[in-house]
Amino acid sequence: MTKQDRAVRTRLALIRSAAEHFEARGYVRASLSEISAGAGVSSGALHFHFANKAAVAEAVEHAAARALRRVAGRGRGGDGCALQRLVDVTHHVARLLCADVVVRAGLRLNAEAVAGRVRDLRREWRECVHALLAEAERRGELAAGMPPHRSSAVVLAATTGIEVLGREDPGWLARPSLTDLWHLLLPCVAAPHLAGALDPAGTEPEHAGPDIGREPDIGRDADLGREPGVGKEAGVGKEPGVGKEADASREPDVGRDTGGALEEPGRAGLALR
Repeated sequence: MTKQDRAVRTRLALIRSAAEHFEARGYVRASLSEISAGAGVSSGALHFHFANKAAVAEAVEHAAARALRRVAGRGRGGDGCALQRLVDVTHHVARLLCADVVVRAGLRLNAEAVAGRVRDLRREWRECVHALLAEAERRGELAAGMPPHRSSAVVLAATTGIEVLGREDPGWLARPSLTDLWHLLLPCVAAPHLAGALDPAGTEPEHAGPDIGREPDIGRDADLGREPGVGKEAGVGKEPGVGKEADASREPDVGRDTGGALEEPGRAGLALR
């Protein structure tokens, strides 16, 4: 394993550990010592990659934003009925939230608005909903009296509410909950000729989605060490007095998260409120 691979693995392990602590304890209560211990690395290794806790939180939000952007893009980039694609993408997002602690933590951090950051993790979702409903209007899929701006408000309020409720009870993010939601919404939003043609449970099998949130070749992503406060990956091991990356390489599965946002180097990986 090269120094670059060890550096990437350490960074991913730190992001995942940070996500677990931020989700469980919030930004203020989570400590850098807990985060480094959870990643199985020294405090020096953490500070090699991140200048402070705000930089760690920023990296978590960045990874969450990438995952959400990729999922939202699945709906906007598809073919066929726009309303069905909107239903499908809500199920994709729900599965991502259930599977990926980095995405959940990123949303919590974004809600807390810590360290004065202004990234809006819901923007991609809003844009996805607006775009799909605008397309649905052009295709004649919307009910009379339900222009895109009105239907968008309803869909965004409902899906955001489910995401918030899902923080305390993951059952809100389960397929039956979303299916019930769409059973109620579709008769109000969809044109009558689509009655019976749309599937509120989504058109993909329950188990579909291992690729949700994955960013191809993230282990070789040129931007992966360019987050604010992050050390240059190519320089790992060349900084005197800084935590040694060799310690991180002793954890063979550190940094792996097959749910979506993070995955170990050399495999496809890294990835609403």
